[in-house]
Formats: sequence, C-alpha cells, structure tokens
Amino acid sequence: MHLAFRFILFAALACSAPCARADALRVGMVGDAATLDPAQSSSVTDRVAFAAFCDKLIDLDENLAYVPQLATAWTWGADGLSLTLKLRDGVVFHDGTPFDADAVRFNIERYKTAPYSRRKTELEPVRAVTVVDNRTVRLDLTEPFVPLLAQLADRSGMMVSPKAARELGEKFATHPVCAGPYRFIEWVAQDRIVFDKFEQYWNKGAVGIDRVVYLPIPDDTVRLANLRSGGLQLIERVSPTDVPALRGDARLRLAAAPSVGYRVLSINTNKGPAAGTPLGTNARLREAFERSLDREALNQAAFDGAFVPSNQPEPPGSPFYDKELPVPPRDLAGAKAIVAASGENRVPVTLLISTDPLDGQVAQIIQAMAGDAGFDVKIEVTEGATLLGRLKSGNYEMALLIWSGRPDPDANIAMWVACDGFINWGAFCDAKLDGILKRARSEAQVSERARLYAQAAAIYLSARPYIFLYHLKWYWGLSGNLDGFVPHRDGIIRLTGMHLRQ
Repeated sequence: MHLAFRFILFAALACSAPCARADALRVGMVGDAATLDPAQSSSVTDRVAFAAFCDKLIDLDENLAYVPQLATAWTWGADGLSLTLKLRDGVVFHDGTPFDADAVRFNIERYKTAPYSRRKTELEPVRAVTVVDNRTVRLDLTEPFVPLLAQLADRSGMMVSPKAARELGEKFATHPVCAGPYRFIEWVAQDRIVFDKFEQYWNKGAVGIDRVVYLPIPDDTVRLANLRSGGLQLIERVSPTDVPALRGDARLRLAAAPSVGYRVLSINTNKGPAAGTPLGTNARLREAFERSLDREALNQAAFDGAFVPSNQPEPPGSPFYDKELPVPPRDLAGAKAIVAASGENRVPVTLLISTDPLDGQVAQIIQAMAGDAGFDVKIEVTEGATLLGRLKSGNYEMALLIWSGRPDPDANIAMWVACDGFINWGAFCDAKLDGILKRARSEAQVSERARLYAQAAAIYLSARPYIFLYHLKWYWGLSGNLDGFVPHRDGIIRLTGMHLRQ
C-alpha cells in the first residue's frame, strides 16, 4: 500500500475522535514536539506548538517588529540597566490563576534557576526581577543588554501558570498551563497534540477556530498528499521541491515568507579529538574551500532557486547585513592555487550531516564543488542525537547545520563566534571580536549596532570558522477553505485571525 494512502487511512481512523470534527484545524508538522515546557525547549518544532497555547510578554509581527502581547508597553532605563514592562489587565491562565507582575517574576526566576531550564544563558544579564505594582514589573540587569527584547519575544518570555509549574515541576510538559488562545487537551507522542479554544482568552474575538490538532508527519510527500486529500488544512515547512505542485493546484494556496534562518558549515578549529586537521588549523585552506563553492548553483540544484544565497548570518536586506562583504562568486582557480600553495596534494575533509535527505543532497553538491578544487570530502551521515553529541565533544571536522534565526542579530551571530558562544562547538575564539560583540549588545541605536556588526563580520568572515551558505524561505500549504493565515518570518504559525469556511 502506498505510504501516503496508508497515512490518510491512519489519520481518518486512528485519530477520528480529535481530528474528524468539522471545527478542527488539522496542521501537518515536520516532526513532533520534543517538550511542551518552554523552560526545557530547544526545538523549532516546539515553538510552533507553543504559539497555540503559550502567550509571551512580547510578540513579533510578520516583519519581525516587536509588538505587545502580555506586556502592553516597555521602556528602558536611562542607563540601559533596567527594562520596565506594563502588563495587560484581565488575563488569566488556563487554570484560572490570574496573570500579574508576580507571575512574571515567578516565570523569569524559574527560567533562570530551575535545574532543567535551557533559558539560563538567555536571561543571564537579568540580576533581579522587581514587582513595582500588580501591573508593572522591572527587570534589573548587570549590564546593558538590548537583545533581551528578543528573548522575551521567544521562550524566555512565555508565561506559564505559577500554580501548575509549582505542582508539576520538571513534569510541566505533561499538562502545560499557559495563557494563550488555546488550552491543552492531550499529547500522544509521535501522533498528535490537541488544543481547544480557551473561552477566557484576553483576545477571544480573534480566535475563530474551536479545536487545533497538530500531527507530526516527517515525510514531505505524505504531508502534501494529506493536504490534497483534505486530511489536513495547513502544512508547515513545505519542501522547495513541492512548491511547484502547490502552485499548480487550484484547490490549495501557497504562503511564503523570507526567513532569518540559515544553513551553515561549522568547522572545528580548536576542540576535541578532531582538532588539528588541515582545514581546522589553516584559515587559507578554509578560504579555498569557500572559493570552491557556488552558492547560487547550489540553490538552483538543490532547491529550484527557492532559497537565498548568503554568506552572513544576517540575510541580505537586513540593516545588519554588511553590504561591503557581499556573497562571493565561485573562484575555482583561486581555490586551486591556495590548495597547491599549501603543499597538500589532496586535502581530506570529513563532512558530518544529519539523516535529512535534503542535507544529503546539499552535501553531495558541496562534495563535487570542493572536489574540483582539491578537497576530498567524505560525507558522514548520523542521526540527530549522535550528531549533537559529537558536536558538543568536538568530535567532528566540518558539519552542515541549521539555525532557525532570531529577530535580534546578537542571537544570530554571537552564539556561534563568541569565545563562550553556547553553540560555538569548534571553539573558535578571538578576544577582539568578543569585545565588539559585547559593545553591540549594549547599543540601542540601529546604525551604531550595524557599524559594530560590520566590524565583527570583517573578523569572522576572514577567519572562516563558519561558511554561511544560504538563508531559508518559509513555505506553508493551505487548503482553500482556510482564511486569515499570515506568514511570519520566524516560521511560527499564529492561529489568531484564522477561520475555516465550511
């Protein structure tokens, strides 16, 4: 039996109770959530589910501008060492607990101190949380930290019920309680996550769908087949190769948004058992490797031109993209000359990738391009948990990685290249670069921040501990009877404003 047909039968039969309701929006996700606790989350798939039930202090509009959500206004202190937030009145959590300044204090302190929290580094500059009054809270900082707004517009700003969090602790994800448009009903791992409309939601008038069911379907073809059959009304992260099929189906609609997410080659320069390789120790060889690549040809061959070739962590068009360092064209002769001058006949390189078929396709194209210049690229495929373990231990030479992107440039740059960057797995370190990044974090003026990030780019793009390849585009497939969907550049589905026509 064909795989797509088998899944359609499964969706109709095994999930008939929560899925078959006419008032249910069925969303096909690339994978299942790893957790439904914002404190423990590290997956972009989690963030898609969070948007259904867990409002944040601050949200992002479709152009990545900060907009009010549970906080209605915010102001920086004159010295940049505090951020005061005014809170929305009349908000309650799904368990009836009122949302107030003390709830904010509890959440920030939980994210900062809970042993299981992954938010600690994001909120490290917050030294204290002061309840000014019932509707006002002040975050006091150890140093000016402009990217704090971006953190509060993500998982560090998601507000959970203090009552539920105290009762459940590390097991909060088993029955999460927040203050979003939908309340949690059930989570059957690798099968479905179900939410129902929350009748006491502060913005109830914007909620036009009674039930939402998220279905993890990793296979792109199966997701598309279920959208076409009516088993799904919305699918996320449509494969670029499926874009023409969606455009050609009059019953369906395609939505798209440029993304701040990107793909990058991480090179181990100084860590663990794989340190000391020719590529890791020789910046000139890393330059030759980059010169061997044709980003536009890669984009056309692997993605039918659907993505955006790029050489920086900020996308072209961003105020923080350095126009003085544009995407370099392929320079095969220059690459060959550098390899020859290094004294190496053929330079061995092991490229670590995930099991994603698209990663395999990209790796093979890179393998062929770099091979023309004198690099013998061996592709090593490994599953996600093993890959992450090898990155953390430094047991890799080069790896093809993805970053989902953030609205503030610090969170797209510093965590890779700062000496203490939390995903600087190759242990690249430059004290001058760290000083520039620190100044950029404390500067509120966009033009001055852009100048500092240009200085930073000149350092890390020359040293090349990373070779940035392309920025993604987000694609969603929609059934013809789903209205009100607004594509956002962070890739997250906002359910408010949507409704289904029967």
